Amino acid sequence: MPIDLVQAAVAFARARGWDIDRMLAEVGVSPLLLGQDQARVTEDQLVRLVQKLWRETGDELLGLGTHPLPRGSFRLLVYGLIGAADLREALERLQGFLGALPALTLRVEIGPDTTRVGLSAPPPARVDPDAVLTLVGLSAAHRVLAWLVKRPMPLERVELPSGGRDPRPSAEALFGVPIRFGASSPGIVFDSALLSSPVLRHERDVDELVARSPRDLLSAPRYTVTLAEQVRRLLEPGLTTGVWPSAEEIARRLAMSQETVRRKLADEGTSVRRLTEDLRRDTAIASLVQGGESTAELAARLGFSEVSAFSRAFRRWTGSTPGAYRRAG
Repeated sequence: MPIDLVQAAVAFARARGWDIDRMLAEVGVSPLLLGQDQARVTEDQLVRLVQKLWRETGDELLGLGTHPLPRGSFRLLVYGLIGAADLREALERLQGFLGALPALTLRVEIGPDTTRVGLSAPPPARVDPDAVLTLVGLSAAHRVLAWLVKRPMPLERVELPSGGRDPRPSAEALFGVPIRFGASSPGIVFDSALLSSPVLRHERDVDELVARSPRDLLSAPRYTVTLAEQVRRLLEPGLTTGVWPSAEEIARRLAMSQETVRRKLADEGTSVRRLTEDLRRDTAIASLVQGGESTAELAARLGFSEVSAFSRAFRRWTGSTPGAYRRAG
């Protein structure tokens, strides 16, 4: 996950006088990484940080709402939504619940072509100057909608007011769709045809969702397998052998021409090379954070002939040295 998600949480917590340095140490994130805009953290580190903030504040909105949202409110809200017949009814119920939960500043606008779920009162600029925490809130709303109907909820766009630092790294990780700046308020927009999707969840599913929060609210829901995911699976054995399949071999195993693989991956915004680099980067970060493997062993496992070559690649990927991440672990 991009470091700016952690940077935003740190700035927010420090502004309130919370002992964020202690929390970072407990989840294994080195303060050295906070100044590196290309750095990344593992999903597990981010989840543990949010969980700690929840416990410290007792507020499920972490102080971002106009009022605190007591722990357990999210569970009750989702219980209220699962009895709806379809997504349209679920959103209509949500609008009805908002009067009883003033901390939730959501606004639902259902149109004939598109539907928008936004924040009528986003966090003030002094609290969330770069809209990163706002994006996390919109991501949670999007994940819950997709979870309710057990299907992908492709977005047409994410809308944000102008101003602040460019939040595209966070938006790409959380949504993977374009951002439109200049909106009057933050929001997500999707095709209204999705409103007819039936709600397919039951009470036992709510307990599982709450138990896994915020992990499932930060991770992209997986209902279909993209070509990028298929290629990634073909690349994964290289993490053990250090030998990476060629583009020709990947195309052969997928029963496609190399040109077709290139074109379809380009349509998904990636390539074999980028997938390989991302896989090596994420594996390296996870190994360094967890410890138990020397830098030389890790470099060899990832297919680097020398530690120096691995170190150069790692700095290119993250803007930091492997040592900075090892200290974080």
